[in-house]
Amino acid sequence: MSNFIEKCLVGEAILDDIDDYIEEWHDTNPGIPLHQFLGMNRSEYSLWVAEPCVLPFILKAHRQNRDVSEVLDEADAKIN
Repeated sequence: MSNFIEKCLVGEAILDDIDDYIEEWHDTNPGIPLHQFLGMNRSEYSLWVAEPCVLPFILKAHRQNRDVSEVLDEADAKIN
């Protein structure tokens, strides 16, 4: 079974679909934490809960096999 992040990476889901995945998690009770069901680590999930706008950066980090903090620092450096 692919998770939300994996499906986004291959074009089978879009970022706006995340609420549907959360609803599915609630409905199916898969026995794993939500962050794992979505394909995020705990740090990424915590960032997303605090600031939902970081979701594209989390996806970019997965696409580039990098830590999301590096991607966010890079984006911040471009702004400043």
